[in-house]
Amino acid sequence: MAVAVFAVAVLGFYGVSPSDMAFFGIYVAVGLAFPGVLLVRVLYRRRRTLAEELALGLALGYALEVLTYIAARAAGLPLLVLVWPVATYAVFAAVPRLRGYWRGGVRPSTPRWWSWSLALIIGYLIAWSAVNFFRKNLLTWPALGTSYVDMPFHLALIGELKHHMPPTVPMVAGEPLLYHWFVYAHLAAASWVTGVEPLVLLFRLGVLPMLAALAVILAMIARRVTGSWAVALLALLGTVFIAAPNLYQGINVGIFTWRAAISWLSPTQTFGTLLFAPVILLLVDLLERRRSSAGCWLLLGIFLVAVTGAKATYLPLLIAGLGTVAAVELVRRRRPSWPTLAALGLTTACFLFAQTVLFRQANLGMVINDLSLFRKIWGGLTGLGERAEPSLVSVLGIALLYVLSWAIEWCGIIGLLSRPRLLMRPPVVLMLGMGTVGVGAVLFLGHPHMGQIYFFDASYPYLVIVAAYGLSVAVRRARLSPRALAYAGAAGVAAACLIRELCGVEVPLAVGQSDAVLYRPYLILAVTALLAVGVLAVVHRRRVVVGALTITMIAAVGFPSAWCTRVLSAAFHTPAGDSTGVESAVAAPVVSDGALAAGRWLRAHSGTADVVATNARCLGGPGDPCDSRRFWAAALTERRVLVEGWAYTATNMSRWHPGERAETLPFWDEERIRANDEIFDAPSAASVRRLRLGYGVRWLFVDERYGSSSPRIGDFANLRFRSGGYAVYELPENVM
Repeated sequence: MAVAVFAVAVLGFYGVSPSDMAFFGIYVAVGLAFPGVLLVRVLYRRRRTLAEELALGLALGYALEVLTYIAARAAGLPLLVLVWPVATYAVFAAVPRLRGYWRGGVRPSTPRWWSWSLALIIGYLIAWSAVNFFRKNLLTWPALGTSYVDMPFHLALIGELKHHMPPTVPMVAGEPLLYHWFVYAHLAAASWVTGVEPLVLLFRLGVLPMLAALAVILAMIARRVTGSWAVALLALLGTVFIAAPNLYQGINVGIFTWRAAISWLSPTQTFGTLLFAPVILLLVDLLERRRSSAGCWLLLGIFLVAVTGAKATYLPLLIAGLGTVAAVELVRRRRPSWPTLAALGLTTACFLFAQTVLFRQANLGMVINDLSLFRKIWGGLTGLGERAEPSLVSVLGIALLYVLSWAIEWCGIIGLLSRPRLLMRPPVVLMLGMGTVGVGAVLFLGHPHMGQIYFFDASYPYLVIVAAYGLSVAVRRARLSPRALAYAGAAGVAAACLIRELCGVEVPLAVGQSDAVLYRPYLILAVTALLAVGVLAVVHRRRVVVGALTITMIAAVGFPSAWCTRVLSAAFHTPAGDSTGVESAVAAPVVSDGALAAGRWLRAHSGTADVVATNARCLGGPGDPCDSRRFWAAALTERRVLVEGWAYTATNMSRWHPGERAETLPFWDEERIRANDEIFDAPSAASVRRLRLGYGVRWLFVDERYGSSSPRIGDFANLRFRSGGYAVYELPENVM
């Protein structure tokens, strides 16, 4: 209850009306979570806390909502999305055998500190959302125009899914949408049912329930794997507060800072992460044969289908993880178990469907390009950006630093070597297999916008769980006291902070400074760790104690010291590079005043099948080259635009090659863009006829700040609305 009150207070402070909060909250509870809980109780019979049951029910509700909405929207009746919760309530009320499921089953005894810890973590996620997203992405104009560059892209896709099925790219009319779009279907359905603006759902309400449910399910997975409430909490803390060991001065070291698996800037990532978590939870039971009922397999199938269109990175990782489990079982038992093969078959079928139907084998810019990420990291750390090409030695050095950071963060996995039987558990092998492929994707794939990192983002929560599990195994076997653990952890944090301050390496580096200094603090850290191991080996003769203390110290150099150094940096140093925060947003140039009013007028006075032409398609205004990441016309009007921002389309990404900027590639259809520009540059009856009859354009959405906007447009089109620097024209129906 305290968390809900805090969420309401934060949302109210950042401009969400009480009615929007009430309608959305009722829909999430009554339309998604509660019917989902009823189905979970029938299909997945296991003792759970109330929070775990609500989280699983909400995740199942999201999955069924999206699948139902696809059919309802295709039928032209979007409110039929309510059929599934209404039918669920009706069946559970009418069937005598199901009425007992309205009452919850026996709950496990839960430590009070566990409930408070979960509440505090969810409260932190709400505060994190406010500080890192809400205050930088406002709901009112003109501040809305300075939102993160991708936000209007997401908003445009919600509008597309609200009015069309199957969807296309609204910024380039007729271009197929070969993208993971299920989260936009959810937000579109929520807008239909609640009446809340898609803008408010995307910028304020939509992600918060996902964050809360994800935290609970990840903790549930960790507890199921480790068998410990305390270790599960450690794993959840490691997931939420993930950070690279930062031994450089400055708050943010740019792209060397790791991203969280949860993000307001990428709702597809957060939605995919949430829907994938129950898949892992179910597999933990199925692979260890704790539960193998038909209900569990049905739930697994539903979640796999939902993940198929939620985020493209998850199914390849899961195939790799299950393949690893099958290989280990083949070696140990001479044949894989049937649950492993069945899960692998289901996952492969969903993956093939996604690649052939949803994505049509489009790579969306993902190519094999060894160590490409580390070239960009080198440019960020040295301050040279793309102005210089690093040597192979420099690239390998930065890659080594990145691998070292991973080793520090997940060194707890080594603790499982003391108990090989635990290391061979199917859930552990599954998570390690996924993590290995996630790391490999970062090392060997390339993408114009560093999209390969999403493979790593998808796998790291599960590597954190295995690391926490291994650390707990090592500590229990060594029988370390809480005091010894505290001393070892404090030593790791102190070493990281001291090395950082004494080395004094600031990034980006000063002009002319050698990149060799980047390795100095990490070399000193490695030497310090070796010396510490030597001292411990002399003091303690039991190798198991030395190992446990060493793992604890090194693990403390991870996220505890990383956050400690952020505090030190904020207190004593001028920030280097970008401002602090997990979500570092690049502000887009302010869109002209009047855009919101003009867009809303056009939305209210046009048909959903109408096509719009605009002269504003380049981020920051006309330029050469044009940065084609401008999406505001489609976002504000919820209409398809003849040609606006094409940066993220499958066609544009297919033409990209390493070394180029995808967003500055020219539009591929010269005839279309010529017809679009002609109506604004040199309007005539012929240009009107060409747009109206040749491309089906009915409306012009004109940014009058640009020189490309001719004052003679009104001679050939009817001015219908003007606000600030924007005007809306309607092309005549009878074109001679």
